[in-house]
Amino acid sequence: MPCIGVDFTSRPTRRKPVLLARGECVGAVLRLLALQRHEDFVSLAAALVEPDPWVGGFDLPFGLPRELVETLGWPQDWLALMRHYQGLSREQIRATFKAFCDARPVGRKFAHRACDGPAGSSPSMKWVNPPVAYMLHAGVPLLLDSGAHLPGLHDGDRSRVALEAYPGLLARELIGTRPYKSDERAHQDAPRLIARKDIVAALEQGRARLGLRLKLSPAMHEQLVEDASGDALDAALCLMQAAWAAGRPGWGLPANIDPIEGWIVSA
Repeated sequence: MPCIGVDFTSRPTRRKPVLLARGECVGAVLRLLALQRHEDFVSLAAALVEPDPWVGGFDLPFGLPRELVETLGWPQDWLALMRHYQGLSREQIRATFKAFCDARPVGRKFAHRACDGPAGSSPSMKWVNPPVAYMLHAGVPLLLDSGAHLPGLHDGDRSRVALEAYPGLLARELIGTRPYKSDERAHQDAPRLIARKDIVAALEQGRARLGLRLKLSPAMHEQLVEDASGDALDAALCLMQAAWAAGRPGWGLPANIDPIEGWIVSA
């Protein structure tokens, strides 16, 4: 089964592109075939509409917390909600979400999705560190425009299946809470390099609970380890989650996921 894994950014640039990992899964072996850089959304959109089939894991939220949506009085149909959200500016999103948080008690500022706990993920309404609210704002419209199928959320072309992934979920399983990446040069240190080596070794040896073994060429192995930003490795982790889902009934998703919130695959 052809699979892709996408490490997403809400503002791709030459220095910080979207990285797309392509792979092929045969049995329990997932071969990483290519890592593609997309320095703008035009390039990424073109890749997503190519006719070849794929199952993709995308590192961006696909939904918003139901509590947030109901409090704001926003549409409770997922597609209508996403089109409403797409029509807002980032400044409007920040102001709206900040006002929501300011009205809530300390310790409960953000609303969470049901998947945040099991996945250990940031709330999808968070606009800074990391700005996942802006990633949703930029990424979901690309998926909708590509015609992809989003299980449990939106019916589309079932030969191209998009799933919400989260590389931190798989990384923590393999190395605990040790940091393994940074965009800041000052923090691109030896302990993080060792942590990336440990993650890659575990993936190659098939030690993750997903039951898959990642097969890498020497050049691909070096790229995953040496990329101190962790973007290449995160794309590969998303690829692993997509490949796992491709072999599971119902894409490995719970039967009763909230159709506004969505779910992180393998959580």
